[in-house]
Amino acid sequence: MSAGGKPPEADAASEPTELDAIDVFWLPGEACDGCSISTLGATDPPIEDLLRGHVPHLPQINLHHHELAVESGTAYVDGMRDAVAGERDPYIVVVEGSVPNERLIDGDGYWVSMGKDEQGDPIRTVDWLDRLAPGAAAVVAIGTCATWGGVPAAQGNVTDAMGTMDYLGRDYRSELGLPVINVPGCAPVGDNFIETVAHLLLHVGGFGPPPELDELGRPTWLFGETVHRNCERGSYYEEGDFAEEYGSEKCLVSKGCWGPTVKCNMPSRRNIEGVGGCMNMGGKCIGCTMPGFPDKFTPFFKKPPGSKVSTVSSSILGGIMSKLRQKSMKNLDTSTRWENPGLTERMYQWQLKRGSNYDPDRGLERRPGGKTGDD
Repeated sequence: MSAGGKPPEADAASEPTELDAIDVFWLPGEACDGCSISTLGATDPPIEDLLRGHVPHLPQINLHHHELAVESGTAYVDGMRDAVAGERDPYIVVVEGSVPNERLIDGDGYWVSMGKDEQGDPIRTVDWLDRLAPGAAAVVAIGTCATWGGVPAAQGNVTDAMGTMDYLGRDYRSELGLPVINVPGCAPVGDNFIETVAHLLLHVGGFGPPPELDELGRPTWLFGETVHRNCERGSYYEEGDFAEEYGSEKCLVSKGCWGPTVKCNMPSRRNIEGVGGCMNMGGKCIGCTMPGFPDKFTPFFKKPPGSKVSTVSSSILGGIMSKLRQKSMKNLDTSTRWENPGLTERMYQWQLKRGSNYDPDRGLERRPGGKTGDD
């Protein structure tokens, strides 16, 4: 889908007005906090620059994070109460972790909560999401748990966990007309998330278009290609040269890599500051950015369906192509000076060099008025 949505109404001839600051409310769900750690490792730009307002045209972020905030207790949840009351517009909601089905609990109890109400009762995370999402400029789900449900939503889970888009609905739209923006990964690349937020902030401030999203709400420039297309091992697949054991530099499809069917930019962007990444460090892709993770990719060390057909056919065709390329490489790895010229070439050289100051038989230069070394 093209991420519709329009920036706040303004005179077309007027310049965008830069926001001084914007509140970002980070809601915890069922998660391991790995997405928060991943965000802290981002470098392009680093989260510190956003928090201090050092990125041109981007507002300073007032981050309300349950583990990084200085405030606690009532002082912490007051910011969210103000946002619900319309006193913090515009604001962004970030969801980390899957959303549990609180309707399963009959009576007292809850799956996930944050803060307490005036009566001292815990406020469930889903209640905060219900209150904040309608007025948010955007809702961003970070990590596979928040986007699709992830590990907490695996078969047999007792909480009926789900992704943010499943909870709010596919037809949900923010104040700016945006669907839930999904940045999957377990954990996601920190720079993928920060870049998406930066793009979103430019749009909120009126300096840029809305982020381009696919039909599942993923940024297309980050998740528009498969792992395989950008993998440094992809050329081995093309030539049918597969790894026989882990630690090999060759293609890992033979070992159960899901790269040809998984949308992720890990091979090209890598993990932190251009370093790391599953395939770059010798690991195979297990599909952690996809909605079917983990159930449709387990057991992780089992080969994907069709991998046998894929590897055998690629080995046959790739083997032929490899031999042809080696022959071409041998030819191109030889200078024309090193080859024995044919009759046509010799006649051409004779015609070209006849009467010149060059002795084609000896390869020695005849300098006018001078002699060669052997004359």
